[in-house]
Amino acid sequence: MKKLLVLAVMAISLSAAAQTAPKVDLEKKWGAVILAIAQVESRGNAKAVSKNGLYVGYLQIAEILVRECNRIAGYKKFTYADRYDKQKSIDMFITYQERYNPEGNMEKAIRLWNSGDLKCMQRKARTEGYYKRVMKNFVATASL
Repeated sequence: MKKLLVLAVMAISLSAAAQTAPKVDLEKKWGAVILAIAQVESRGNAKAVSKNGLYVGYLQIAEILVRECNRIAGYKKFTYADRYDKQKSIDMFITYQERYNPEGNMEKAIRLWNSGDLKCMQRKARTEGYYKRVMKNFVATASL
């Protein structure tokens, strides 16, 4: 009986570890891109607010993106206030990218984040300046 209890606890622990590992991997995968985007969007300031007040936080997130991430999750996972939380902003970025950029294409991730347009790769001219600024930050960060 004691062995069964120990095995059950071990199985639960392994299951929990398996569920958290992908998030860590995704943050690692997207880390340099997120950092480069954050430098362009807010200079890394989690309390930043755009001039028009529509975009806030580390990654300059609009309310519509919060609603979309909640729709993707299937429940109210994020609040508007979460936009000011650096980690929650990163989680929303990952949620959005995993849904609309599952192949993990870096260029698409940057252009998609700027435009929100799922056809961003066909309409590159609209996001070219933003893409170049993010890539400049990405290269500068990677060379450190």
